[in-house]
Amino acid sequence: MIIQTQYSHEKIWTDTTETDLLKMIEEELGDEDSKGVLLYIKETIVNGKVISVGTCKFRKKGGK
Repeated sequence: MIIQTQYSHEKIWTDTTETDLLKMIEEELGDEDSKGVLLYIKETIVNGKVISVGTCKFRKKGGK
């Protein structure tokens, strides 16, 4: 599954690697469990939902 991200100030979605996803989550949440949050994001977006974490949104590429 390819995950796309978009910051609130951006207009286009960008394909993002898992390493970059973890960095982005750490930037948004600080010392929280970034791997746990990434796992939650992956489980939730599989059905076509968009998840927001701070100023960043996550979605599965291609929608449903």
